[in-house]
Amino acid sequence: MADETERLAGFLYEIGLLKRYRRTGWLVAGVSAPESIADHSFRTAIIASVLASMEGADPGRAALLSLFHDSQETRLTDLPHAAGPYVEKAPNERVTEHQTRGLPAAVAAMITGVVAEYEGGDSAEAVCARDADKLECLVQAIEYREHGNRNTQPWIDSSLARLRTASARRLAEQAQKTGSLDWLARALDGDAT
Repeated sequence: MADETERLAGFLYEIGLLKRYRRTGWLVAGVSAPESIADHSFRTAIIASVLASMEGADPGRAALLSLFHDSQETRLTDLPHAAGPYVEKAPNERVTEHQTRGLPAAVAAMITGVVAEYEGGDSAEAVCARDADKLECLVQAIEYREHGNRNTQPWIDSSLARLRTASARRLAEQAQKTGSLDWLARALDGDAT
């Protein structure tokens, strides 16, 4: 048990790397201080729960899938898409299996099951989580564009093209019409709806 607890503590430190690793695609786009992988995963989990609610799926499960969807990047980092033709990336399920070796069996089973479900993409929650990943990228691209980066349109376009649910497509269309601080004006006017 002590060995499992020690490994689990190490896993928690490993996951902490996601707070320091930056999303490399934004570096390619010229964003000087891009979001971390953990920043991306947090908002992705929120979006996944929203989409799941709208689509009649389990919001908690969709959020959980999203929290672990990029956890393998502690070992792989966030490889830019341009690296694809030159780097053979290990499957996320295999990386997760290595990450969870020696953890308490229930914890390892939960994490490997979550990653397998996300990667399989078949459950309603996985579809929502995958859409959330793309929708979060689209929203982030719009925010970076509002902050003066003119190179984000390809991220918006590719994210839009990969959305599967009607709810995600509706939100993506609205996000493109809504300024990232429009909510603040409503909140200051006392109309947060």
